[in-house]
Amino acid sequence: MQCIAWTGQLLRQLGAVLGAVLVGLAAQAQPIVVAQIGPFTGLPSPDAKEINEGARAVFQQVNRAGGVRGRSIELFELDDQFTADGFARQLQAALPRKPVALISPIGSGALGKLVNEKLLDRHAIAVINAIPGSEPFRKPGHPLLFHVRASDRQQLEKIVQHARTLGVSRLGVLYQDLPIGTAGLKVVQELAAQAGQTPLSVNGTLAKPDADALTAAATQALAAQPQAVVVIGAPKFMADAVAALRKAGARQFLFALSYMPAGLAYKLAGEDGARGVGIAQTFPNPNGVSLRLQRDFQSAMRALQPGAKAWTAFHLEGYVSARVLVEGLRQVNGEINADSLARALKGLGNLDIGGYVVNFSKSNEGSAFVDIGVIDSRGKLIY
Repeated sequence: MQCIAWTGQLLRQLGAVLGAVLVGLAAQAQPIVVAQIGPFTGLPSPDAKEINEGARAVFQQVNRAGGVRGRSIELFELDDQFTADGFARQLQAALPRKPVALISPIGSGALGKLVNEKLLDRHAIAVINAIPGSEPFRKPGHPLLFHVRASDRQQLEKIVQHARTLGVSRLGVLYQDLPIGTAGLKVVQELAAQAGQTPLSVNGTLAKPDADALTAAATQALAAQPQAVVVIGAPKFMADAVAALRKAGARQFLFALSYMPAGLAYKLAGEDGARGVGIAQTFPNPNGVSLRLQRDFQSAMRALQPGAKAWTAFHLEGYVSARVLVEGLRQVNGEINADSLARALKGLGNLDIGGYVVNFSKSNEGSAFVDIGVIDSRGKLIY
């Protein structure tokens, strides 16, 4: 009888252990959920869609290779229609699916909700990359908000440096009444006040995004006789501003931040209006071949979209953001959640993604890479 009782106890213990193992295996088999909330409609440029495609190219490769610790990565997207309230609603709708990370929210409104209303204090989700990179969203920032792309300040530093190289001493700034615009003007003024070989004066002109306001602002900006003009605002605002400046007679150097797609400027300003406009770029040429990043990216995109031959900087931005996320997930010790992912990202050190380096060890700002691309007669960027 004693033997039978002991055997029964052993079987119960083995059953408990086996049950725990099966529960653990079931948890491991659950996909790692990632969300993208962005302007799939409402923003007249395909930023969110292209970022989504770049990220999916990475997750497809990772899943085909067995996932992360045997777990696949599941990406889902929700449309915020480029409104702050839409973003807040969609974030609430996303939470029941328990995403560990959010990739590349887009727009001052969306980021304002995240930062100013402290949504990341209430919801455990890490944010990998954010657009725009203006200073109000970086300083002080948030421990769960990781900026992959270079900041607006770093983009404007490159533009001001380039303008000085061209001999520009009078710089106009046509900016939108948004955090990206007002903060951008302040940065340009600070940079102009710094010592340089070419003294630089700055004249700022505020504009609303409607056509009449932009027409009046363009005329006002050119009345100060700048040798170059920087446009700062949302993507369509900048493209409309380029068109308005050219229509007002501008033949000066024109510059824009990286958020303005070359194709949108070409569409709105025409060939003559867009040609020669310089756009700051926070990622290498997506169609180049000199970096391993470029070759790996193009291979992944061809696997996702057979027959495609050319891609945009936003495709590459989505790809790089997803690569950063995957490397962070692979380095998590123990349970994967927002906090453990954040610690893993901080501990990556110099993450070299084929010639593009991201490092979060000192701050949540990962990259300082900025280049200048110039729109050619076909509406394409020359780097």
